[in-house]
Amino acid sequence: MYSINRVQHEHTKEGAKFKTLNTYHLYHNLPKKLFVIGVGPGSPKYLTDAAKDAIRKSRYIIGYKYTLIIIESVIDKSRQHISEITMDNQEKAYNDTYNKMAESDYCTVTFTGDVNFSESEVVDRLLEIFGDDNVEIVPGISSIQIAAAKSKVPLDKASIITYHVSGDIEEKKLELVNAIIKGKSVILLPRPWPRDPKRNFMQSDIAIFLRKNGVDTSNLNVCVFEHLTQDDKETVFKGKVSNLEGKYFDPLSVMVIDQVKRKTYLQFP
Repeated sequence: MYSINRVQHEHTKEGAKFKTLNTYHLYHNLPKKLFVIGVGPGSPKYLTDAAKDAIRKSRYIIGYKYTLIIIESVIDKSRQHISEITMDNQEKAYNDTYNKMAESDYCTVTFTGDVNFSESEVVDRLLEIFGDDNVEIVPGISSIQIAAAKSKVPLDKASIITYHVSGDIEEKKLELVNAIIKGKSVILLPRPWPRDPKRNFMQSDIAIFLRKNGVDTSNLNVCVFEHLTQDDKETVFKGKVSNLEGKYFDPLSVMVIDQVKRKTYLQFP
């Protein structure tokens, strides 16, 4: 077994000499490590083992209330520091936690669904704070995947669009119109904006927008799923896009516009 302080023999022009290499830093004073994890759509049944491992390794856990509820059975409050955040305090929470962490400490930041979908603005900020090499992204199961499975609209035959972003969404709106005109199905996350309803782009807004842009919404099949994977709260609306005008749906919802034309392998040579 190698000791922490290893003696390495070096040959030089003057002959052999010994040099002591201190390898202590290889085992101690490691950088602060961050796990950015997706915790699934809502039910703990969809929390992956990889996400659970990251949570258990971490001394610090940061997340919105909804995500912390999903992982509460994995958290150990006797040894872990839990920070519940909002849009208003998240920047302070990330920086305060980073400054509190000792070298080699682990922290986990939790996101609903899959962290690689609709969360890039926050992930980019965390990469700035912790450094790319010190961040591990752990993917999760997205509500988009669950909605695709329940509606039987495969992801490879659909346009996947998220309006769950802070920036401008005008190009994404045109992307939606173009996809529908081309006959593609669409699976999308709407944009709730409680603090400024003018920035909402929810199901009713989407239906009105499509109608005003020349889409015949009365012949367009749609499903809206709310609270996916939560057995006691999950709901589904099925109808035409035109039926969505004036209807309210929960911010935790997914909309599927179904234009699938099914083809089996028997139809290909």
